[in-house]
Amino acid sequence: MDEQQLKEMIRSMLSEIAEDSEAKKAETETDSSKEDLKENKNQEESTIEDGCIPDITEVNIQEQFLIPHAINEEAYRKIKKFTPARLGLWRAGNRYMTQSILRFRADHAAAQDAVFSYVSDDFVKEMGFVAVHTMPKTKDEYLTRPDLGRIFSEDQQKIIQEKCQKNAKVQVIVGDGLSSSAIEANVKDFLPALKQGLKMFGLDFNEVLFIKHARVAAMDKIAELTGAEVVCMLVGERPGLVTAESMSAYLAYKPSVGMPEAKRTVLSNIHKGGTPAVEAGAYVAEIIKKILEHKKSGVDLK
Repeated sequence: MDEQQLKEMIRSMLSEIAEDSEAKKAETETDSSKEDLKENKNQEESTIEDGCIPDITEVNIQEQFLIPHAINEEAYRKIKKFTPARLGLWRAGNRYMTQSILRFRADHAAAQDAVFSYVSDDFVKEMGFVAVHTMPKTKDEYLTRPDLGRIFSEDQQKIIQEKCQKNAKVQVIVGDGLSSSAIEANVKDFLPALKQGLKMFGLDFNEVLFIKHARVAAMDKIAELTGAEVVCMLVGERPGLVTAESMSAYLAYKPSVGMPEAKRTVLSNIHKGGTPAVEAGAYVAEIIKKILEHKKSGVDLK
């Protein structure tokens, strides 16, 4: 092998070594990039799982204060404790802050859901209610024809007469009204408290009627069909942006179809942010006792 052949061999070996080195370097960089991407992805997933996007509906608006450098923050916060109104939201330019807009839309959506959804059949069965319905066939008809929400067909009237105790001292009714959420959120706690309170006064109630597509005045027809002395109707209130879970208790002494609304006694705002369901149940028991003693309700009771 002459000198020229030796140089060519060494040059070829050096070239192969250089190519191998470059290839290994490129492979290492690729693996490193993949690891970095994987790590970043894991960090993103971990951040989301750890709650990077909080549930804005869990924020207590009465405690939320967004105004920077307020002149008297302490006084402002004190005012907020007395109202659920959306005070102290501040702004971004000439509009609301993004989180305030999102909270408004979330609360509005919850109100719509409460109106257009139904109390579940499983809930009605679990509570052991006697289920009946008024004349509307759909939610839209119920909302646009309030008059139909207080009328029962003949077959539904027959069920009421067969299932309910005749001439009971107290007849309890649960109606979905304008908020199914209110019924499912409060009735489970309200009814045991009501029953316990009535027992203290030597009173009780038996079958509880559940009315689908219920208006308050439906209680009047039920009183005529059963002969009940006092009717207590629990119904979901029209929801607002403060809560979609507010329930009312309407009470009347021997109500009849067409009677004035002033004859009804009402306890409203039954929900966790107003009058708690347990407290409301006990208080309604006292009202029923008072109605039976005076044989009157509504403005006459006062």
